[in-house]
Order: sequence, then structure tokens, then C-alpha cells
Amino acid sequence: MSTSLDLAPELSVASTHPASPLAGSQPELALSPRLHNRDLAPTRSEGRRWGGYSIFALWTNDVHNIANYSFAMGLFALGLGGWQILLSLAIGAALVYFFMNLSGYMGQKTGVPFPVISRIAFGIHGAQIPALIRAVIAIAWFGIQTYLASVVLRVLLTAVWPQMAAYDHDSILGLSSLGWVCFVSIWLAQLVILAYGMEMVRRYEAFAGPVILLTVAALAVFMYLKADARIAWSVAAPLSGYEMWRNIFAGGALWLAIYGTLVLNFCDFARSSPCRKTIRVGNFWGLPVNILVFAMITVVLCGAQFQINGQIIDSPTQIVAAIPSTPFLVLGCLAFLIVTVAVNIMANFVAPAFVLSNLAPRHLNFRRAGLISATLAVLILPWNLYNSPLVIVYFLSGLGALLGPLYGVIMADYWLLRKGCINVPELYTEHPAGAYHYSKGINLRAVAAFVPAALLAIVLALVPNFHGIAPFSWLIGAGIAAAVYLLIAPRNRQYHDVSGECIAVDHSSH
Repeated sequence: MSTSLDLAPELSVASTHPASPLAGSQPELALSPRLHNRDLAPTRSEGRRWGGYSIFALWTNDVHNIANYSFAMGLFALGLGGWQILLSLAIGAALVYFFMNLSGYMGQKTGVPFPVISRIAFGIHGAQIPALIRAVIAIAWFGIQTYLASVVLRVLLTAVWPQMAAYDHDSILGLSSLGWVCFVSIWLAQLVILAYGMEMVRRYEAFAGPVILLTVAALAVFMYLKADARIAWSVAAPLSGYEMWRNIFAGGALWLAIYGTLVLNFCDFARSSPCRKTIRVGNFWGLPVNILVFAMITVVLCGAQFQINGQIIDSPTQIVAAIPSTPFLVLGCLAFLIVTVAVNIMANFVAPAFVLSNLAPRHLNFRRAGLISATLAVLILPWNLYNSPLVIVYFLSGLGALLGPLYGVIMADYWLLRKGCINVPELYTEHPAGAYHYSKGINLRAVAAFVPAALLAIVLALVPNFHGIAPFSWLIGAGIAAAVYLLIAPRNRQYHDVSGECIAVDHSSH
């Protein structure tokens, strides 16, 4: 444990409240430089800027991204009709809204990012387990999404300047010369946004949200008119009976699994919100309402295309690419480019930046850690990952199956065991008397609850024999992990609720 820290006054517990104990009658415990820096410190409650619109815009970008449209259009291709897709996504929206609020309230109350939230259940050092799992998934998908955005940029450039297609036929490490230029350009643009911290992220998300919402709405109107104001509400042979209901509920469960990453680290954003109501209202308009609008647009796009020529599209970009007017094609590409970058930053950049900073707080702040994670995303040559079904299914899907059990343990510990009583300053101390020291910094009970639930979730997600219940692996893993943890967790312990205001920093510092 560190006994003497060279910290700014606002980061020193003793300097701000010299006479205030951190937990009842316990002595003051020094902040450890192995656990604390300005980016990991709690945000001061005064001056938090992530209001309801900021959260709404955040979810607008994420809901209306290309991958989600491909997923929803897949439901149409499976044989679900219009009302069935709406019901399926409504079930998913309700689940995401409920679980996202639980995560958001934690972040808003404590003011700390996900790696620090994880210390509550897993211990000050055991928290590296959930944090690193989240970071590995994010780094891989950051590279993949950057590559997908570069593909959109490549389409845009060749549409405006057809002669550039001549640079799209060679191959350097699996990517053409034009592909490399586009990839590096998108990569650098994201780094510029992140270089200005979370406040610039908020502003960019607020700008991108209306852009994509107006674009997909205009695309839906265009297709509706193109189909002479008539759409097909289902494919020629729609599902019915048991198979229909199974796919409806499976679609809802899979929609929750899609948000399995963000439902874990939503506190990275909610920590900068002023109150619970802000989170609740922002999430309501950004998730259930937004998802239902998304579902209606999906039904119109799929139904109109099927009405026109009997074909099922895989992505709205297919519609954009077929627009005969070059100016409108360019505008469509720009909109999807903007939203892909927005989604990539919120879902795949912020999380690993905080995680890597958490690994070495003395040496890595948010910006340095973000640069390292972005560099790793290039070194893995993500286009090769994306083009390898084996990697996507077994590596990334396998890691994704771990997110449910992690969520189950963290939520059961916070809401059911501690009832929201958290000693925030002690999340940053290595003193053996600290509330989250456990056994050498690791809560072995949390690990014991996580491991069997994680193994079961992986089996359900990846073994073909369990294909029928695979969509529910996130929910099953979360439920089992929470139940096991509550079963083996110690009872009759007193938990102190201590604010982190005494060590908090301004929102602008992040």
C-alpha cells in the first residue's frame, strides 16, 4: 500500500476532508497509484453534462447502425412478418432498457468507470478479469468496425472519382492500396475525436444521432414510394406456430446479447449524468422508442424491396449503393460512415481505453491507453478476422458468452447483496482493511460464481447440439451466475455507503 502520494489536492482524501473518515469509524486509507489516476477517479456531481439528449443520441447511433439492420433483416429472412419483428424487438427493447438502467444507475451514483465498478464485486485486482474480457472484445471489434467504415468510404470515393478504382486491385497484407488509405483515414479520424476526451465523444454522438435517424427515415420513405406505397408484410412462406414464437423470443434474447457489451460498461457514460431521471428518460427515448422506430423502418425497407422484386436485402447499404443519383448516394454513404464511427467510438474505443488505463494508472491516462488499444486494433489486421467465420463464431462469440455471467455477478453483488451501499474512496486503496481487498485483492466467491456459469454459457452458445437455446445463453449465464453468487456470498455484513465526492474530479478532466 502507498502511504504517501504526490496527488493534486482534489485527488487527496486527506487534503479535502482531513477530519472525515472514509467508512464510519475506520481510519483514512491512502489512495494507491496502482488503482487511481484522474481518468479513473469519480466525476464530481456538479457540472455533469451527459443529459437526456446526450444519452438519446448515444443510443440513436448504436440502434441504427448497419450491423443491427442486418440482424433485424435476418429476422425477416427467417420468415417473421412485420408485427412479429416488432414484437420480437419490443421484447428485446424492454430487456435492454431494464438492464441498461441498472448499469446506468450504478455509474451515476458512484461516478466511476467500468473497471472501477468491477472492483466492487471482484476485488481491486480481481476486477481485471471482467475488464480485460470486455477490452479484448472491444479491441477486436474496434478494428473490424474501422475496416467496415473504410469499406463505406471506399465505395464513396470510387463513386465520386471512378478512376480511384484502379488502386483497389492490389493487395498489401490483405488490403488494397485504396483500402489502406481509407482504413488509416478512418482510424486517424477516430483518434482525433478521442484525443479531446469524453466531452468530444458526447458532442460527436450528439451530432451523429440526428444524421443517421434522418437518413434511415428518408431511405424508408424512398423505398415506400418506390414500391408504390405497398409493402410485403412477410416472405412468401411466413413462420407460424411454435417455430414462429420461438424465433420471436429468440430474436428478443439475441437483441439483448447484442447489447451485452454496452450493458456492462454503460457506466462509462452514465457516470457523467446528473441524476437517475436523466438516465431513465434518455434510455427510454433512446432504447424502447428508438428500437421500435428502428423496427418499423426495417419492416418498410425489407417489405418494400420484397414487394418490388421478391428479393430480401441483407443491409440498408445495398439500397444506398443502388441509388442512381450520385449526390444522394454520396449523402447516404456519408451518413452511414458517420454513424459507424460514432458506434465504434462508444462501443469499442471508450471501454478498452479505461481498461488499459486501469492496468497501469501511473503511466497510462485515457488518451495514451486509447492510442495503445487503437494500435492493437490495427496490428491484428481486422479484415482477416472479419473474413474468417471461425474467428467470429468461436473466438468473439465465445468471449461474448462470458458477458452475461459477468453482468450477473456484478449486478447481484451491487443491487441484491449490498443494496447499492458502496464506499467509493475505498475502491482506490490497497490497504488490507479496505472494503474491496478481499483475499489479496480478489473476491474468490465472485470468481467461483462466474466460472461455472461462463463455461455453461460458452457450451450453450457454441455447441451445435444446443442450437435451439443458444440465443438465450446470455440470459441463462447471467441468471446462473447471479444465483450462485448470492448462494455463496457472506451474509449479515454491514456495508457502508460513502460518496466519492471527496476525491472526485471535474467532468472536463475526463
